[in-house]
Amino acid sequence: MTRYRITIEYDGGGFSGWQRQDGAPSVQAALETAAEALDGAPVVVIGAGRTDAGVHATGQVAHFDLSTPRDAGTVRDALNAHLRPHPIAVIGAETAAPGFHARFDATGRAYLYRIINRRADLALDRGRAWRAPQPLDADAMHAAAQALVGRHDFTTFRDSQCQADSPVKTLDRVDVTRSGEEIRFVWEARSFLHRQVRSMVGSLVEVGRGKEQPDWIAGILAAADRTLCGPVAPPDGLYLTRVDYGGVNRSAST
Repeated sequence: MTRYRITIEYDGGGFSGWQRQDGAPSVQAALETAAEALDGAPVVVIGAGRTDAGVHATGQVAHFDLSTPRDAGTVRDALNAHLRPHPIAVIGAETAAPGFHARFDATGRAYLYRIINRRADLALDRGRAWRAPQPLDADAMHAAAQALVGRHDFTTFRDSQCQADSPVKTLDRVDVTRSGEEIRFVWEARSFLHRQVRSMVGSLVEVGRGKEQPDWIAGILAAADRTLCGPVAPPDGLYLTRVDYGGVNRSAST
């Protein structure tokens, strides 16, 4: 068996999420069907992050094993041919060390959340950003977000269905910036709780629209109380943009 590591982008709007589910379309199932068509036998594809329904990716990473060794470029092109017309593209493929694991070997993940701050409806960005019609103060949201950086109990921003062993996570970075009508939230951490980013964005928007003061974020974080979380942001604006591996488990071909 030869292990391959692939980098994937996808529009999550038509999927129930990354993870395979009975009776519902998923990114994982689409990739496994494409890999099986290539290998002639069932293939299990393991992703670095289990994105929710409607969440997109520009830098998802996954691994799988094929029974017959193939050139990595051939694997990429063949998977893309079998994936059509799904809105999924394998943008990179390489052979990996036999023990490489896309999820457990990851040392960091980065997410982007996009808000289009305007009254008019979205045309080109519909389903790919959250339209917020009220004026938002990006500087206030950035200032408030810095209270989230570091190691904390993130119970306030943890979904009730989260299966993580602990609510304690370390957030390495959050930046909130504006360019014209678009506000971008960049989040970096080793790992995140279920719907943590969307919960934090939704709460920060309460600050951005002036409903809450910036120090409110620090207060609800310290309270570790899910009932204090603001409205959860919709999935449309969320993208998994990068998965880091810290130089370990490099591909076997490099």
